Amino acid sequence: MSKHQLDARRLLCPMPVIRTQDKVKTLSPGDILEVTCTDPGVLSDIPAWSRINGHEYLGHTENHDEIVVTVKVGG
Repeated sequence: MSKHQLDARRLLCPMPVIRTQDKVKTLSPGDILEVTCTDPGVLSDIPAWSRINGHEYLGHTENHDEIVVTVKVGG
């Protein structure tokens, strides 16, 4: 299991989800991806995308205008 980061700041829907999807394709099951975003839409978009695609949404943190969403890559 490895931990990875993706910078999706200043991108608007649907780009954070598309970038997340592209990055996850390069990772292995069990890897953790932290996606840093500024679009609050990711709070609903990434959990829904994770559920539909078999990944585990682990939660998020917020710091000022940045949101860090954490996803565990599924098998």
